[in-house]
Amino acid sequence: MRKLIIFLIVLIVLLVAVDRVAVAGVQRDIATRIAASSDLAGTPTVTIEGIPFLTQAIAGRYPEVRFDLGTLTYNTVKVDNLRGAAYDVTAPLADVVQNRAQITAGRVRVQGTLSRSTVDKFAPRGVKIGGSGDRLTASGEVNLGVTKVKFDAEMRVEVVDGGIKLTADKVNGIPSNSAGFLTYTIPFKGKLPFDVKVTGVKAVPAGLEITAEASDVPLRG
Repeated sequence: MRKLIIFLIVLIVLLVAVDRVAVAGVQRDIATRIAASSDLAGTPTVTIEGIPFLTQAIAGRYPEVRFDLGTLTYNTVKVDNLRGAAYDVTAPLADVVQNRAQITAGRVRVQGTLSRSTVDKFAPRGVKIGGSGDRLTASGEVNLGVTKVKFDAEMRVEVVDGGIKLTADKVNGIPSNSAGFLTYTIPFKGKLPFDVKVTGVKAVPAGLEITAEASDVPLRG
């Protein structure tokens, strides 16, 4: 009985070791594919969620694969801490071993942050973007007739075709109907990873957090 117990313990340890070696190999392969699919200069960090891994590998399906792309720039718009997950990844083990391209994700969701300095970079001349906590603000001076007047306003953000639009709200110091110059758009004309489309944006202490999604995404070799 004692020998059987020792054998089972050794077998479990070996299976766990094989499981971890296998997951490391597939994570490297998927990381390479993500880099190729997204035209990345470096290799992202990839983590396959769920254990035991071997049951997922044999089935060729991974419910969730998380990745970290770091900081990237699209059409002069710098996105910090770009990370996300691929869901319902179909990766037949033979395709992974032979480096074939038949690997797809049912859905990909990414998030990243536009820093306060990036948001400020696209603001109209003379307008300074700041804020506190999850609130973005604009401030500056404007000429009303022959008088230079200071103003401040809260900024409302929304996703529009072609980018993220910021609109002045709760304007102080100047008439609301004179605040149209505060409205501007941060363009997203460049190709984001996996051809994702920006679907959401919200103000956060660091700036603006964006969310983007895509469906039926190929992870090419």
